[in-house]
Amino acid sequence: MSTQIGDLLVKKNLITTEQLREAEKKSHENGETVTYNIISLGYVDEHRYVSMLSKHYGIPSVDLDNVEIDISVLSLLQPEFCVKNSLIPIRRNGAVLVIAIADPANLFAIDTIRFMTSYNVETMIAGEMTIREAIERYYGEPARKDHLSSVLESLEIPDETISVAEEEDELDVADLERSGQDAPVVKLVNVILHEAVQRGASDIHIEPYEKSYRVRYRIDGILYEIMRPPKRLKDSVASRIKILSQLDISEKRLPQDGRILLKMRTPTGIKDLDLRVSVLPTLYGEKIVMRILDKENLMLDLTRLGMEQHSLDILARDIQKPYGMILVTGPTGSGKTNTLYSALSMLNNDDVNILTAEDPVEFNLAGINQVQVKEKIGLTFASSLRSFLRQDPNIIMVGEIRDFETAEIAIKAALTGHLVLSTLHTNDAPGTISRLMNMGIEPFLVATSVLSILAQRLVRRICPDCKEVMEMPPKALVDIGFTEEESKTVKVYKGRGVDCKTCGGTGYKGRIGLFELMEVNQSIRDLVLSGGTSDDLRRQAKADGMITLRRSGLEKIKAGVSTLEEVLRETMK
Repeated sequence: MSTQIGDLLVKKNLITTEQLREAEKKSHENGETVTYNIISLGYVDEHRYVSMLSKHYGIPSVDLDNVEIDISVLSLLQPEFCVKNSLIPIRRNGAVLVIAIADPANLFAIDTIRFMTSYNVETMIAGEMTIREAIERYYGEPARKDHLSSVLESLEIPDETISVAEEEDELDVADLERSGQDAPVVKLVNVILHEAVQRGASDIHIEPYEKSYRVRYRIDGILYEIMRPPKRLKDSVASRIKILSQLDISEKRLPQDGRILLKMRTPTGIKDLDLRVSVLPTLYGEKIVMRILDKENLMLDLTRLGMEQHSLDILARDIQKPYGMILVTGPTGSGKTNTLYSALSMLNNDDVNILTAEDPVEFNLAGINQVQVKEKIGLTFASSLRSFLRQDPNIIMVGEIRDFETAEIAIKAALTGHLVLSTLHTNDAPGTISRLMNMGIEPFLVATSVLSILAQRLVRRICPDCKEVMEMPPKALVDIGFTEEESKTVKVYKGRGVDCKTCGGTGYKGRIGLFELMEVNQSIRDLVLSGGTSDDLRRQAKADGMITLRRSGLEKIKAGVSTLEEVLRETMK
């Protein structure tokens, strides 16, 4: 809108067209508004500029240097929002919030304030530079993070269709339900969901604290604070999400899990999304975490996950074997499910019967029989496995081996003519052998049933649009695992991040996997049977050609795909 004001200044003969173009060019270089640059370049005096706007819009002006701002209203708006929109709250008159704003035509900002504070808004005009000085004077140097403002810019979002729970009959929850259906709360929740999808978030965290209430998104594995809604909305937001998730809105003492099926209109068409909701009672209210399952983000292709060719060849060979067990290990959020789904997709033909037991079933795969584990009614991984063996399966996938019973049935299935795929939570591939034996599985059963073990992590990719070479001394490269020869030729890259719209200033865009595949060959079997430790297994596997997680990370650095910091964060030498 500042460009429109620039045109108005030209029309009023306060600046020339050439000066406006110069200010616009300057704006592309420094990211400031056109009007800010018009004033900073000295083309027009700020007092004269404010006087002109005041007369044009019929709105009074205010000199912030001679006005005492009511400190109590400052907490109503975040400083980054004020900086973004060149405004500052001045005082409150009953139900009216008076603000000073540089651009009175910025109706979006005014509507946003009305929505967030529930006050009517009265505007007064002040110069942009004067407003910035006032923001720094009253708020302190504001963190210039694109948090609340960028989220609230999505208030004008496309229509969405969200499944809603049936109304409760109990009278004692009527107030909670009404608060959850209030228009501002409904709109706020829709903004949170819509913005998360737009930013490619995998999880949404909504967290109440003693004096604040915040929303964070996990994007490419890292949590970012996005906005801080008014704390008074925490119960209403929780009720709204519970209604959508078909949870008990009157229960605030116990954890609850639910699900939201959501259709969202985007520029590329309708998105079908599945959100897994977890509500956890904390000291200051209910913390809500929503895992976003977007089928479009599911990449069912082993060759595109980032696995080194040597490891990929072994895995592709092992999943074609008629029986045995393949295990995928790693922490939560390391992409294990995606790897298993990719393997199943390669095996999914008309001549095989594939059954899976999952908790939860993250994506529906055509041609594969998927079972949702429900431990409350006795449908556990172990009981599902027992039933699977009566269903004439060729391939079985167990979402996770959590206990001895599940491990025992899975291993027996692998030894009796079935290919079994599953996951475990261990730090690396060799450590998985010890984990199974610690569960109570005999070494000879492990040695004869397991075909290979894949450990994996996810690291962030360098943004391709702001990628640049980073100076790194050869000794530092040797210290992290590169050879002397490699350290002389390796180029280390990073994402600049600054002013990059592609990555939002982070320097990263997307993620790629690091993989450590240990094939259980004869030398590994001998070690397992003779009681070898995890360190013994690792040494032997490396001698047999195993690419470790650290080495996989170094290959990503060499290829300019990820950064040194990301690899060091996720792997050990």
